[in-house]
Amino acid sequence: MRTETTGAASSTFADNRARGAVKFDVRLQDGVTRRGVLHESDSLRVRFPSPEDDGLSGVFVNTAGGIAGGDRFDIDIVAGEGARLTLTTAAAEKVYRAPGPAAALNIVLKAEAGAHLSWLPQETILFDRARILRRIDIDLADDASLLLCEIVVFGRAAMGEKMLHGEFVDRWRLRRGGRLVFAETIRLDGDIGAKLAQPAIAKGGVAIGTALIVPGDEAVVERIREAADSFGGEVGISAWNGFAMARFCAQDAARLRADMMTVLGRASGVPLPRLWLN
Repeated sequence: MRTETTGAASSTFADNRARGAVKFDVRLQDGVTRRGVLHESDSLRVRFPSPEDDGLSGVFVNTAGGIAGGDRFDIDIVAGEGARLTLTTAAAEKVYRAPGPAAALNIVLKAEAGAHLSWLPQETILFDRARILRRIDIDLADDASLLLCEIVVFGRAAMGEKMLHGEFVDRWRLRRGGRLVFAETIRLDGDIGAKLAQPAIAKGGVAIGTALIVPGDEAVVERIREAADSFGGEVGISAWNGFAMARFCAQDAARLRADMMTVLGRASGVPLPRLWLN
């Protein structure tokens, strides 16, 4: 009887997991970036709020209201030759407690010759005992450009909340001209609160972030370092393999977000999405 009950509970849990997928491409037509074929499924949507003078903007909406254990979301985006595309999210994404399997988020971004792609989602907030596995695969043509940022917040400090335990696995792969130029996997699990308190990890910080700028060189690095006196948290920036990367760590999300906006503004002439400015 107990086995049957457990099996029924597992089946109910699986049936109630959120699934979502978005796949589309954009193309340059008569000097204007236009949307190509769009596929959406289940709880993940993308909206294009208004035409832009220079490129197209898209906003992702998760109608599930957040991410929980066992959920899966897949995003596959192609910016065609010469196209310009900026993507963000309607709000910060919340990842809730996962008593069972971890949630999975798979992102594939491709920019063809001469294209520019900006991937600028708002924060991902992890609640205590949240578990998420994220994978970001980026494929750029030699002369394509990219501006990408991700911010992860371990608990809402303003609400007195902390993420003490859980799992966060973040796998990034960047290819340029078919050649792998950057690969990284971050894993934080178990007693995450204690690990973040260690000086070599976050020194008590609860918000971390990464900005990836392609192409990027020492000139970009120096331009960002000129704003060092304005940073509210820790920011490190370097360039190699034809791209620049900035790392962020702060005691709260608002401070890190302000630092990220400063870096993105200096790194590229691409304007930030309006939702970032609200």
